[in-house]
Amino acid sequence: MLKMSVRDEKERCAVCDREEPTRDLVHGARGAICRACVNEGVASTLHSTVNVRDGGSTPRSFIQCRICGLPTAPQAIYEPNAAHSACVRCLTEAYALLTQAQELATRRRLSFGENEDRYAATLLSRHFEGLGENDLVTTSRTFPIYLRVDLQRVLERLLAGKARNVGLHARHNYETLTYASLIDARRDPVLIAPLSYEDVDVGEAQPARCLRSGLWLAEQGQLRFAVLLTAAHQHGRGKGWHVELCVPAGTAGEALVREFFSTIEAATEASTSYRGKVLSLECEPHHDGATAGMLLVHHLSTVDRDSIILPEKTLRLLERNVFQFVAHRKRLENAGMSVKKGLLFYGPPGTGKTHTIRYLSRIPEHTTLLVTAEQVTLIAEYMALARLLSPAIVVIEDVDLIARDRSELQSAAQESLLNRLLNEMDGLRENSEILFILTTNRPEALEAALAGRPGRIDQAIEFPLPDDAGRERLLELYRHGLVLPKALAAKLVKRTEGVSAAFIKELMRRSAQFAFERRAKATSLVEADTENALRELLFEGGSLNAVLLGAHAARAD
Repeated sequence: MLKMSVRDEKERCAVCDREEPTRDLVHGARGAICRACVNEGVASTLHSTVNVRDGGSTPRSFIQCRICGLPTAPQAIYEPNAAHSACVRCLTEAYALLTQAQELATRRRLSFGENEDRYAATLLSRHFEGLGENDLVTTSRTFPIYLRVDLQRVLERLLAGKARNVGLHARHNYETLTYASLIDARRDPVLIAPLSYEDVDVGEAQPARCLRSGLWLAEQGQLRFAVLLTAAHQHGRGKGWHVELCVPAGTAGEALVREFFSTIEAATEASTSYRGKVLSLECEPHHDGATAGMLLVHHLSTVDRDSIILPEKTLRLLERNVFQFVAHRKRLENAGMSVKKGLLFYGPPGTGKTHTIRYLSRIPEHTTLLVTAEQVTLIAEYMALARLLSPAIVVIEDVDLIARDRSELQSAAQESLLNRLLNEMDGLRENSEILFILTTNRPEALEAALAGRPGRIDQAIEFPLPDDAGRERLLELYRHGLVLPKALAAKLVKRTEGVSAAFIKELMRRSAQFAFERRAKATSLVEADTENALRELLFEGGSLNAVLLGAHAARAD
């Protein structure tokens, strides 16, 4: 059976003995035949003008074809000289192959039109001119979605000054675009397009510019290579970022691949884009909670030490288990002790648990990951992020929603979520610099395997309702520049016994509103302002409003 070759070499025709490009020859079992010999041989045999030598009255014996090696009758052989020959079978099959190849090339030229450079296949063919498809090898890696910015930055640094970068456009985007897709120009070829970027928020003054997809055509010394960056898809949904490197086969190409991906992996492991920031995973509206492809950077307002209004014993416990623990973490590790820690913040709603977490998120060199109850299905991805960006703080708010006592769980799915959380907390190595902070308003409802086992929860810290001194400090904190007379402040402290910090905050805002309604440019509060605010919060809003704001014992009289 004859076949065509794609190698860019030269080889001698077995019939005319001329040296021709290998890709222009048709190859058989014993030799190859060029296009000129095929055309001449077919014409000669069709017109019965075969060159049969005078062999006397006895017909010549069969002649061996130089292409397929089979014996052939003299009348069915093309023999330009005594040493070279090709049978009619090989000539006919070679003619069909050459005609088919020519028609395919014509169709490609017609489909490309006059502007053939619009196609990625043409661009790559010219970039790797002289190399056939069998002379190239590709290596690919898929990186997590949240490493997109770091990936973009390291590619720009690696390829600066040594590559031409072009954008790509594929008609269909439900599959991962690969090098094989780019060189396939038979149907829906990939087009060269302007570079297209997306802005990605990384918590800095300016967003990071990231390519939607790109192709770099590069050279390093005498070595030509290409780099493809595109979104990785699985069943039409984004699953990461695909990087593919195409190089010539051989040791030089292999060395380039090792160096290239080693540099990328080092940069993504450092992950400087998101380190030290407050993050959460964005979710698509899918039942399985799949990530949408980005990290959400939370731009939280600054909370300083003076804004944390807690009892002195609570503050001391908090500082020993967070700030002092972090300060001595390296010494603990050197002593062979665990440097991971779990804290449980518990207490009535509105007592400052979330407010305190905002303060803790400012610990130097720590990345904070905020996990809401509905995102616990992503706990494995959050833990991968925590390990990557460590030292890290993992905050799971309202943990009682997913970590209730097993006797209260209503389905196997709920128990699966609980087990997933416990397994992830257990699966961390002792030297993992990760601090868990779990919050709850109902500590009594927590599963004993979580709350009652050291190694998962090492310290519970109570956030009680503010005492007299605490409420006085809260009034001072939340008046925001408005004058609050001392006598009125003292009266409010007595009237608000048993309320939460959230109630005090809303009381001050409501009082300020009444003051501004009384006088547009009011700079101080009067008793009427606070009385109106208390009456509205406690009576006119109903008992539910009081409960929502944590006013269990406040008096309106």
